[in-house]
Amino acid sequence: MTYVLAIDQGTTSSRAILFDTALNPVATAQEEFPQIFPQSGWVEHDPADLWATTAGTCRAVIERASVDPSEIVSIGITNQRETTVVWNKATGKPIHNAIVWQDRRTADQCRTLRDAGHSDMFTDRTGLLLDPYFSATKLKWLLDNVEGARDAARRGELLFGTVDTFLIWKLTGGKVHATDATNAARTMLYDIRKGRWSQTICDLFDIPMDMLPEVKDSAADFGMCRSDLFGRSIPIRGVAGDQQAATLGQACFEPGMLKSTYGTGCFALLNTGDTPVRSNNRLLTTIAYQLDGKPTYALEGSIFVAGAVVQWLRDGLKMIREASETQPLAERADPSQSVVLVPAFTGLGAPYWNPDCRGAIFGLTRNSGPEDLARAALESVGYQTRDLLEAMRSDWTSDTGAGVLRVDGGMSASDWAMQFLADIIGAPVDRPKVLETTAVGVAWLAGMKMGALPDQAEFSQSWALDERFSPRMDEATRNDKYAAWQRAVQSTMAF
Repeated sequence: MTYVLAIDQGTTSSRAILFDTALNPVATAQEEFPQIFPQSGWVEHDPADLWATTAGTCRAVIERASVDPSEIVSIGITNQRETTVVWNKATGKPIHNAIVWQDRRTADQCRTLRDAGHSDMFTDRTGLLLDPYFSATKLKWLLDNVEGARDAARRGELLFGTVDTFLIWKLTGGKVHATDATNAARTMLYDIRKGRWSQTICDLFDIPMDMLPEVKDSAADFGMCRSDLFGRSIPIRGVAGDQQAATLGQACFEPGMLKSTYGTGCFALLNTGDTPVRSNNRLLTTIAYQLDGKPTYALEGSIFVAGAVVQWLRDGLKMIREASETQPLAERADPSQSVVLVPAFTGLGAPYWNPDCRGAIFGLTRNSGPEDLARAALESVGYQTRDLLEAMRSDWTSDTGAGVLRVDGGMSASDWAMQFLADIIGAPVDRPKVLETTAVGVAWLAGMKMGALPDQAEFSQSWALDERFSPRMDEATRNDKYAAWQRAVQSTMAF
């Protein structure tokens, strides 16, 4: 037997999944790690936790599957994007906690750059908007605020990376400092049209370019992992940011195909082929994947809080003990209640891009209870997805893909949430048989590069539907509910 090991390093946990050559999951291991909140709007991870849980879950999954390491042909890595790590090249020690993609500490820095007239330059080069979400301002903050960091960077002593780069460096024992084009495209330092780091942007932030990793295809030679880690040295051959890996796992290879992943946040990507489409609706232009030196582009809409709203019900309000309790609560909600929850806990993402507003609840009555809050929490994900799709439909006029939305991620397992999603967007929602599409995508990259898995065309044919959710809600109700959501968002931003 031959296997591929997929590492899925996420925002709240690290997972390892072992796949066979039919891309069936053989064994899975997962471990959560602490979230660090130094102050309001700040989110950090200890890089040691990212590494320890990654290495630990890889060892656990190999043991659970009773697989000999010699049977693992390749490793693929997919990761939370934009999260920023800086470490010492000689010692491997990070200079600070990782600053997480959700972190908003650089909102003032972004505002200053916008006021100085830099917005168009950033969008033209990187396809991104000036926002704290991306890595560039996080990296500048670290160099400005960690004692001695900027001088050390100028001396060539420090390395920067998103989480994939940090894991590659650790897995290879410091021999490889690299990333792939999808992760580079999320840093706000990478020129997605020219396919290289932007000297102009690095100079603006006073970032030495020798800190930055080498950029490779999504399926490429990322080195060999240390033999002492898993029993033998295994090649690393696939890397992609989590949302791009999910796009691959959903086989969205044709222009116009659309997928949405529901994890901590929600991320919708629309394949636009070999043409980077500039959005008129504050969506992002990004790289969906890069193979054989050729980038395929996408429009992306990012929602900061999707599954995290259920975590808030559990950990913040202590209203539930398990995420799975949310659906039965929502099903028991009073149909006469019209509670709307805007979960802007860390600001609003696309298409609003408002880092300063915070969450709000509208329509509460004396009869409102946990059931109505649970329903409002799940509905908020559908409303936010419609916000993204409305913007995409405006930017992309082609009808390729027939308007079907392919979904994945933990929340897509909820029939109630997916039916509401289909109802509120007024289009079919397709859920695949394998929900772990992020891991499937990067496993395919790593196995395909080694010749152990099929090419793109054959892989695309293997995508299998579990269930299609068709809209049941009448148009008048759909539009009334969405109009109420839009009023709630405008009120939240005004507050």
